[in-house]
Amino acid sequence: MLSTVSLPSLPYVLDLAGTFVFAISGAMAGVRHRADLFGVLVLSFAAANTGGITRDLLIGVVPPGAINDWHYLAVSVAAGIMTFYFPSDIRRRWNPVLLFDAAGLALFAVTGASKALAHGLNPVMATLLGMLTGIGGGMARDILLAQVPTVLRAELYAVAALAGAAVVVTADRLQLPAGPQ
Repeated sequence: MLSTVSLPSLPYVLDLAGTFVFAISGAMAGVRHRADLFGVLVLSFAAANTGGITRDLLIGVVPPGAINDWHYLAVSVAAGIMTFYFPSDIRRRWNPVLLFDAAGLALFAVTGASKALAHGLNPVMATLLGMLTGIGGGMARDILLAQVPTVLRAELYAVAALAGAAVVVTADRLQLPAGPQ
């Protein structure tokens, strides 16, 4: 008798990937501001999960996925510890904050809009919640560091998240295939 292994769905994997890249973004900002390990881990978790937690609360998913599923905490902590102890390796390989912000923004805008649609929101609100999912963590990171959030000072930051979410919603409305689940 063969046992079957259940593979996680593509949206879940993308959500964890977005969590990882935003966690590194938050952790690098903490390292840059000379936070201690606890501070780096708080920034890592906040940057990685605030947008999704806010989205989940707004659509009635209680407790939010990032609180209910230990994988979100584990991914955030792993990224934070890795970044705290090896920041020069992260910095040397990538332009950390901008690269990870862009990757997290894209991944979270897509997964945020998809989750909003799956919970029955209309297309306009699903698009806005996709954008909120993408920008929420960066805003929390910047506020915790007493900075004006990037979304309020960088051209097209929020527009990019809004556009990504709009593509997902438009594809859903046109009933285009979502790809492998």
